[in-house]
Amino acid sequence: MAKQEKTDRQAVIDSIRSKQSKSENRRGLAIVGVCVLVAVLIVGAAAFKPIKDWYDLRAFSSDSLTDIGAEATSCQEVITKKADGNQDHVEVGTPMTYPDAPPAFGSHWNMWDTMDRKLYTESDRPELGELVHNLEHGFTILWYDETIADSSEKMDELRGIASKLQGTTDLRDKFKAVPWTSADGEAFPEGQHVAFTHWSVGGSGETDPAKQVGVWQYCSDLSGAALDTFMKDYPYTDSPEPTVV
Repeated sequence: MAKQEKTDRQAVIDSIRSKQSKSENRRGLAIVGVCVLVAVLIVGAAAFKPIKDWYDLRAFSSDSLTDIGAEATSCQEVITKKADGNQDHVEVGTPMTYPDAPPAFGSHWNMWDTMDRKLYTESDRPELGELVHNLEHGFTILWYDETIADSSEKMDELRGIASKLQGTTDLRDKFKAVPWTSADGEAFPEGQHVAFTHWSVGGSGETDPAKQVGVWQYCSDLSGAALDTFMKDYPYTDSPEPTVV
């Protein structure tokens, strides 16, 4: 009788262990399944943005630069100001602040950003000290504020504008679009959300630093037409160091 009870007890124990093992296997498979799902979602999210950007750019594929965005009349008159800072290089990493919002000239880091990338967001934008050095090398910079950054429609337009100025071989494509934030300095003039800046030698092709000027044009909206005119009026050749890329 005792032997039978022992056998029955062992059977119960074995049954419990079997059930626990099956439960643990199911739990393990569930955890693996969740991990796989999370991995798929992460990969999908990473792939979604480039695919969406590519898809959105299709809307501008047949447009010229002048067709993208608002009319040129959305921009104010061009203004200029005597420039300084030519060849005034400071150590990389030096905090840089500028009196103008945004800068068009001034002391700058002994480093600049390459032509490869044309559009930046707040999370990956080069430092101001780099960008001002780009201005010295003939770049036109389009600065955009939070009103543009917070609009998916406007950012699509900005991607469209940047796509028309891609490339590193034609120096006429010396262009960058970057955000201007409250941490950088004062806001743009009231009602203006975009600014073009350029560092000009004064339009005469001379290299006398005393004749150099900073050039600004503020706009209430993105305008490929206004940008096209600005870059033709103030080309890369009209800068202190036009051939440096």
